[in-house]
Amino acid sequence: METLFPPFDPDEDGARRPRLRQVRQIPIRVILPNLITLLGLCAGLTAIRMSIEARYGEAIGMIVAAAVLDAIDGRVARLLRSTSRFGAELDSLADFVNFGVAPAMMLYVWVLDGARSLGWISALVFAICAALRLARFNVSIDAPGKPDWHANFFTGIPAPAGALVVLLPVYLDNLDVPVGILTLPIVLVYTIAVGLLMVSRLPTWSGKKFGSRIPREAVLPLFVLVVVIAALLVSYPWHVLAAGAIVYLVALPFGWRQWRRYAALDRVAEARES
Repeated sequence: METLFPPFDPDEDGARRPRLRQVRQIPIRVILPNLITLLGLCAGLTAIRMSIEARYGEAIGMIVAAAVLDAIDGRVARLLRSTSRFGAELDSLADFVNFGVAPAMMLYVWVLDGARSLGWISALVFAICAALRLARFNVSIDAPGKPDWHANFFTGIPAPAGALVVLLPVYLDNLDVPVGILTLPIVLVYTIAVGLLMVSRLPTWSGKKFGSRIPREAVLPLFVLVVVIAALLVSYPWHVLAAGAIVYLVALPFGWRQWRRYAALDRVAEARES
């Protein structure tokens, strides 16, 4: 009677040895987007360390770097035709750390710890809202029957934008904007408000299709614009980040109004067809 687990004798005839599986080589284009995602995750984890060490400028720089890498990895994957379910899941986990945990930890270490439990609850609410926002986004990707114009909008503030917007009080503090004793209560309420905006049903511009096709005559001006923005960000980081966060918040009603216009046109088209 044969045993369930026969012994393996390395001195036996080679014909009875288990055959090694051939290792399939993986093209570099398949793993490149995942490497970019992991670099972004390293930036987010480093931001947490910098926050604990009260190096807030460097921590924010790491979050900005993570946001840039997050914008790149998906486009690189689509360009190289190397999108995968693994990459999508890895990207979501990295986004939760980079844009949920890291900003919440920074705000708590910076000022929210002064409110003790309330400050921690505020940071928790923001981080949890980021997780829920990412989970909802993953589920909605496969939702069928959406009009094409829905691709121009997100539902709620996306996690990278939420992370950069929620840090607006830190930008203003480094610009010496006078707030005084109101800093703690304002930041506490503001953090929760931005978290709720991430899980809200508010339509926001996605920018997914921006830059997919660029007119030939606009290529050189685009290069100049990118260089100017990068130079301004390096030279005047707090001014650029504060202005960007404020402009984004001001633009939210306009995105909602544009979404309503598209929806109204859809309703008119459906009424004509019926």
